Amino acid sequence: MGKGFFEVPIAVNEPIKGFAPGSPERKEVSETYKKMYNSTIDVPLYINGEDVKTGDTATMSPPHDHQHIVGTYHKATKQNVEDAIATALEARKKWSQTPWEQRAGIFLRAAELIAGPYRARINAATMMAQSKTIHQAEIDASCELIDFLRFNVQFMTEIYAEQPESTSDAWNRLEYRPLEGFIYAITPFNFTAIAGNLPASAAMLGNVVVWKPSDSQVFSAKILLDVFKEAGVPAGVIQMVMGDPVMISDTVFASPDFSGVHFTGSTNVFKGIWQKIGTQIHTYKTYPRIVGETGGKDFIVAHKTSNPEQVATAILRGSFELQGQKCSAASRCYVSKSIWNDVRENLIVDLKTVKMGSPEDMENYVTAVIHEGSFDKLVSYIEQAKKDNDVEIIAGGGYDKSKGYFIEPTVLLTSNPNYETMGTELFGPIVTIYVFDDDKWEETLHLVDETSIYALTGAVFSEDRYALEDAMKILQNAAGNFYINDKPTGAVVGQQPFGGARGSGTNDKAGSKLNLYRWLSPRMIKETFVTPTDYRYPSLG
Repeated sequence: MGKGFFEVPIAVNEPIKGFAPGSPERKEVSETYKKMYNSTIDVPLYINGEDVKTGDTATMSPPHDHQHIVGTYHKATKQNVEDAIATALEARKKWSQTPWEQRAGIFLRAAELIAGPYRARINAATMMAQSKTIHQAEIDASCELIDFLRFNVQFMTEIYAEQPESTSDAWNRLEYRPLEGFIYAITPFNFTAIAGNLPASAAMLGNVVVWKPSDSQVFSAKILLDVFKEAGVPAGVIQMVMGDPVMISDTVFASPDFSGVHFTGSTNVFKGIWQKIGTQIHTYKTYPRIVGETGGKDFIVAHKTSNPEQVATAILRGSFELQGQKCSAASRCYVSKSIWNDVRENLIVDLKTVKMGSPEDMENYVTAVIHEGSFDKLVSYIEQAKKDNDVEIIAGGGYDKSKGYFIEPTVLLTSNPNYETMGTELFGPIVTIYVFDDDKWEETLHLVDETSIYALTGAVFSEDRYALEDAMKILQNAAGNFYINDKPTGAVVGQQPFGGARGSGTNDKAGSKLNLYRWLSPRMIKETFVTPTDYRYPSLG
């Protein structure tokens, strides 16, 4: 039991290291990457504090070098998943009663382990597993995850401090309980930080978690698990299972003790999860919390008063960092006709300087897409664009999967604002641009709002405050994260809480207190000091 009102260290955003040529951090991560590349690992399931090897394995290869094997991972059976659920529920008995400051200490330690001794390992693993450049790995696997851990501990304490009014007659207090049962965390390939945060944010509040990382991210997920173990997360609190996603999910959703899902991934998968939970709602002991961040068809809109260089830079960075494999990546742009020629010239000139290849060469800005399925899908859109009359490829369009799944940053220019790639999420290095007449600003804003089922991020460029105000009003439901004169990517924990609505998710805002409330079940306690002994009220006479 705690014996004090404890204050945690004030959360600050982790500084981003530069990795300039000759810097010690560049040397360390390069050596770590080479070591990982030239060795192999075997990743077991992690259930109740024990490594579980099933013998049913799959290999892991870098997307930029798909014939090279860097390890294997074990796939769960249905019994393994049931064991993970059972032992998590057993662990909950003690973990849910653990004082908050003890839980806080574990995850604060995890943050410092990543900031220090694990930094090169987690960055190199993310470069290897997800084909991220060193800059993208640093801002994700190191800085953002450190920020999630630090800020969530601070947010937790702020929530616990939120208490109702009391009187001289009664003491009113709110107890913030973990959910009854267990949480299911399903994490994506593209962000190591998300893979760490989805299970950790629920666990630090006293919940127990069954975590299924993406098959394409297991290599770096193993580093996350190593951090959690060294930080002192007790056995059974965070269980890691890999394998058939349908079987794992079906087994989880069949449990009466399922109490919530923390998800990042595709919109269709999330809708399927919601539907499956709904059909089994009579099975559960409590109404499950359903939290998801899903797809996006994120936009940039440039008014005639915009600076063309700024717009071109936003398109290049917003569309092509991490090969466009960010939920927030810009993939449709609307540019005013009077500035288009300048935007186009700046964009094409800059694209000619972009280098593509393995992340091991830190001069490369673009690397490979995640796997062959993604590569083939993206190529099909490029090939279709070559055939269609209402679109042209003005930059890129090349691709090669002989060694890695490489697709050039590709810019499509369309005369049809409803062309397929203006509304369909591609999740790759392809952006489509539509040029609109200067006098059709409001009409174009309505077009932006109505074209896509998604509402995750969006950006508007303008030096005209009236035009910006129009955009703020018309596009109020088109993006959960709205950027003015900036690219629509790069939300920072504690500064820009992240999430969207419509087809983009439940908008529960990771990186803020709003998300943590979803993993708590408050209990109101009223303690009366002098209890009445007469039922009669004064009005009775």
